[in-house]
Amino acid sequence: MALPKVAVINGSLRKDSINKKLALAIARLAAGRLDLKLVDIADLPLYNQDLEANMPAAVTRLKAEIDAADAILFVTPEHNRSIPAALKNVIDWVGRPYGQSNWPGKPGAIVGTTPGQIGTAVAQTHLRAVALIQGIAVLPQPEIYFAWKDGVIDAEHNVTDPQAKRILQGFVDAFVPWVARLAPARKEKAA
Repeated sequence: MALPKVAVINGSLRKDSINKKLALAIARLAAGRLDLKLVDIADLPLYNQDLEANMPAAVTRLKAEIDAADAILFVTPEHNRSIPAALKNVIDWVGRPYGQSNWPGKPGAIVGTTPGQIGTAVAQTHLRAVALIQGIAVLPQPEIYFAWKDGVIDAEHNVTDPQAKRILQGFVDAFVPWVARLAPARKEKAA
């Protein structure tokens, strides 16, 4: 039986993004239970309604990847106490054109990391509001406000800190049944 496919959207465009490292560590912890794949968002043009008539290839690819996924995992940094522009751009493109959104009914979750003390709490709160209005069924608990420290995740994406591993494994253990419960209902509705 195929594992549920989870499209992972990292809101950071940085090559050495700590949020990408977090996403890959979660993917490793979920191996054998969920198939997590990072979605490339670096080539997306800024959302512009004028482009909807002749959708750019990068947008068509993005919408197809989101449509094919059983669930979404948003991994967000915090930029100026909110979500990054790159992440909002993804949300806008996937939700358009009007009436052709690929978000509704999709189970999802939100995590993020920053070196700051409160992790990405404010960005995640903003993202949760935006995701809910798009019709994404966001996992309510646990909330993961991960304070990044060098060495907590190694080069092979293993979580090396026991407390961090327990927290992230708890997240995976909650997300797996969330996807299992909601993804089939979404597919039945679409059929």
